[in-house]
Amino acid sequence: MGSRGYSLHPYFKKMPDIGKELTRVNKKNEEEIKNVEAEVAKEVERVKNFGKATDKMNEKGEWDAWQRIEYLVDPGTWCPLHTIFDPADNEEGQTGVIDGLGRINGRWAVIIASNNKVMAGAWLSGQAENILRVTDMAKMLHLPLVWILNCSGVKLMEQEAVYANRRGGGTTFFRHAELQKLGIPIIVGIWGTNPAGGGYHAISPTILLAHKDSNMAVGGGGIVGGMNPKGYFDEEAAEQLIEATRKYKAVPPGRVEIHYNGTGFMRSVFDTEAELLDEIKRYMKILPAYDPEFFRVAEPAEPKFPIDDLYSIVPFNQKRTYSMTEVLARLFDNSEHLEFRPDYGPEMYCGLAKIDGFLCGFIANNQGLLGADYPKYADYQGIGGKLYREGLIKMNEFVTLCGRDRIPIIWIQDTTGIYVGDLAELAELLGLGQSLIYSIEQSEIPMISIVLRKGSAADHYILGGPQANNNNVFTLGTATTEIYVMHGETAAAASYSRRLVKDKDAGKPLDSTIAKMNEMVQQYFDKSRPIFCAKKGLVDEIVNMNMLRKYCQAFVGAYYQNPKSICAIHQMITPRIIKG
Repeated sequence: MGSRGYSLHPYFKKMPDIGKELTRVNKKNEEEIKNVEAEVAKEVERVKNFGKATDKMNEKGEWDAWQRIEYLVDPGTWCPLHTIFDPADNEEGQTGVIDGLGRINGRWAVIIASNNKVMAGAWLSGQAENILRVTDMAKMLHLPLVWILNCSGVKLMEQEAVYANRRGGGTTFFRHAELQKLGIPIIVGIWGTNPAGGGYHAISPTILLAHKDSNMAVGGGGIVGGMNPKGYFDEEAAEQLIEATRKYKAVPPGRVEIHYNGTGFMRSVFDTEAELLDEIKRYMKILPAYDPEFFRVAEPAEPKFPIDDLYSIVPFNQKRTYSMTEVLARLFDNSEHLEFRPDYGPEMYCGLAKIDGFLCGFIANNQGLLGADYPKYADYQGIGGKLYREGLIKMNEFVTLCGRDRIPIIWIQDTTGIYVGDLAELAELLGLGQSLIYSIEQSEIPMISIVLRKGSAADHYILGGPQANNNNVFTLGTATTEIYVMHGETAAAASYSRRLVKDKDAGKPLDSTIAKMNEMVQQYFDKSRPIFCAKKGLVDEIVNMNMLRKYCQAFVGAYYQNPKSICAIHQMITPRIIKG
């Protein structure tokens, strides 16, 4: 008898349905969300268009970084990250690198490219942090790191913001060494001039491929000629520098003749942009990777309901509630799932679903009223978005089970924080929150977080937030994202309530204090907007609502490509516990 199927198919082949068809399109809500998405798209275009004009570069036979990525990555698989990340508010409005997840010749990779349109790809402030975030992704997903390198060194006018500190420029070279120690290959293609920091970028990977006009060196022309025993510059020193620079321009150090014919550091050299990128594709093809069928539990399937429904389901108005169930139904294969303990901890959804036939855990904040008798320890009614005792216990259990079964997790946040007060303390919410952090840390499984709307207070941390440096691969925001330690109105009340009492008791007018409170509310609002969150790195990318499933697919597919540890599907305990 010859047959072929999937392990534990009674659990996964047909799972219970989730969600229902949308009965009404909310055009106003859709318009409000898409207006913010358009603002984000405008900012992305500004970053892409800054610097040298692409057509002028093309006239000289040079592609820009985006063109290189487009040629390298399999169509439809590019998931950009950190596009408008700019924590230092650079005049360039970026960090000088472009990165994301994408498939190359059928293999998922973490990809990072020097933006050769800006100062020939020089190190800008914030670039080291950007690179460390990218290499964190490669480390957690155990994916190859592909560099499209064109780095002219450091922006010398701002060296203090780029060069030295614990997470400065040189840290990235140690990170490359760490990845290789862990068996994670780094493939680099180099173009242009790569002195100093660019040179170490070029020499630190596993495999180095080069364009015929590229070079890499410990230092460039200005460095060669800049050492002056006088300690200052005069006309004599200037003439010497002119001579050294001309010599460098004519014959730069570290050319192909040196590092291909001489040292042999360059493995291969290519005449054209396409030939070099094709060689990267070839190397990607021969790297270790499991066939997806090895880990699939069912055939891939699209959700039953269109992803565009999210524009009507997720309210732009933060004070309105909605059904998280309906959101999840637009993400899951065939809109099916196995929910973990649905009758316990109703503020949280925990469950298993399929993404492209792969098993994935999901944890999300339910919304709305939770019933008159919940939480049982309190005299108030529980509301979705808050965390209570049962929900915290349920998440601890589910994360631990997913860690045991090696199932990746996607968190979907829309939270206003943990409930506070003596009753909350007696219910051990503080300890249970830290317990969840411990459960995440000990799970040793990659996760991503989607801040669908609100990410606030300690909830933002403990719900798989970006602070989970060993687990959180990346965090996504949307047009409805807000991130703050607390809502601006709450912060203003906490900051000025005693002053209001003091002013009132003293018979003083309240206008001045009220004005300061409203100023604080506005500041909190301005500093929690989606674009601000992306620029400062609170999220790794703001994505359109209809792109959320694509990023879920990229993450889950990347996780199962070459995992560091495996639990055989038929040995999993989580689905068995769910079904009983």
